[in-house]
Amino acid sequence: MTARTTRLDPGVRAALKAVGAAAKRGLGDPGLAELVQVRASQLNHCAFCLDMHLGIAREQGVSGQQLNLLAAWDEAGEVFDARERAALALTEAVTVLTEGFVPDAVYEEAARHFDADGLAHLLALIATINTWNRLMVARRIPAGSTEW
Repeated sequence: MTARTTRLDPGVRAALKAVGAAAKRGLGDPGLAELVQVRASQLNHCAFCLDMHLGIAREQGVSGQQLNLLAAWDEAGEVFDARERAALALTEAVTVLTEGFVPDAVYEEAARHFDADGLAHLLALIATINTWNRLMVARRIPAGSTEW
């Protein structure tokens, strides 16, 4: 598998970075933001984003136990609190969209743990990491690459 050399337009890259940064600031919980981004990247098989966001998650103080169990968060019991579980469920529902929509129960549970602004920022963060994942996977950008 070889990286495809199509580089992102600098304006597109800057816009995506700005949306992601605004979403993270609005969410106000850097560790949770990284858990969401790692989980979406796992689902999308994006090695580049996994490598990047696992490193950032560690820097933000996300526990090794949470990172080790993130792929099975819904079976990990109290390793993840109710707010984190709601965010991760929403992340999966938005990322996978197997039903063609986000189930009401998943959205309503997230809305119980996040106010309207927090929920809007969480959704923007999920959408942004999914965009990054798709751009990196489509171009086969490997983990650790500086050519993107």
